[in-house]
Amino acid sequence: MINFSLPDAPCLAPLRKLAAERIIILDGAMGTQVQTFGLTEDDFQGDGSYDLKSNHPQQGNNDLLSLTQPGVIEEIHYRFAKAGADIMETNTFSSTTIAQADYGLEHAVYDLNVAGAQVARRAAERAEAEDGRKRYVAGAVGPTNRTASISPDVNDPGYRAVSFNDLRVAYGEQIKGLIDGGSDLILIETIFDTLNAKAAIFASFEAFAEAGVRLPVMISGTITDASGRTLSGQTPTAFWHSVMHARPFSVGLNCALGAAAMRPHIAELAGVSSSLICAYPNAGLPNAFGQYDETPEQTAAQVGEFAREGLVNVVGGCCGTTPEHIAAIADAVASFAPREISA
Repeated sequence: MINFSLPDAPCLAPLRKLAAERIIILDGAMGTQVQTFGLTEDDFQGDGSYDLKSNHPQQGNNDLLSLTQPGVIEEIHYRFAKAGADIMETNTFSSTTIAQADYGLEHAVYDLNVAGAQVARRAAERAEAEDGRKRYVAGAVGPTNRTASISPDVNDPGYRAVSFNDLRVAYGEQIKGLIDGGSDLILIETIFDTLNAKAAIFASFEAFAEAGVRLPVMISGTITDASGRTLSGQTPTAFWHSVMHARPFSVGLNCALGAAAMRPHIAELAGVSSSLICAYPNAGLPNAFGQYDETPEQTAAQVGEFAREGLVNVVGGCCGTTPEHIAAIADAVASFAPREISA
């Protein structure tokens, strides 16, 4: 249900104008920033003002914090905004019924997404009130913890733990909440299986039809290893041809690899895509303790090379990137023109 006759969201024109003037800055990692607050199970559960209706432990369910610790999430968004981010990603990476089943919170998905968008909006408006610079809210749609293209059972290659329609319904509920919460864009990210992404795209346009407006869609895949392919086996070029029908505002890569290893794959995408190119790598690869050691200066120098070579239109950070990383990245790309888009 790809209906391009719907009116565009009001944010599209100013975003296009901004993209023509300079490289747009995306924010950084939510999860590693949450860890710095040292929150306990009681913090995740909250003060009871939101009835979880679940007996499951919640520590680690970062998306829940938009409801139970909204001040913490707003502060993280605000710090990224003040570091230079133009686009704030909502704290909703796992806010689908599929992912929240691990916590017994399937019933809370709509509330998680509405709250996630509202918290990001408050931080964006707070920063704008201080410096006069407009920020935009991207409703973050993660890949779920299931794949539609690959069997999880090596003894039954035909088995699938989830169907396209299961994903479509789950994403649809999430995206409706993100729209109702006030998101400006939809960001379908960390895509390891393009069939999952296609379900999210389909669900997005169904939600747009219901809302009567078409939000810009950002699409970001993840290359999982040195093969240069997604988990489901696609090269960056094949990935682009699989999602180009959605006419995305941007297409790109995030997570998995640090900037150095990401560069050839971003260059490949930049060579074939007619959309803006977005890159937000991890702060290097995790160490033996799962922590990220790459400094803001190191990450920024590598992302700055993307900009110097004319490969990117939107840049930011994924796992391990802090407000300091985003500030350094913004500085590193400030003097370079955005990638030119071929007709």
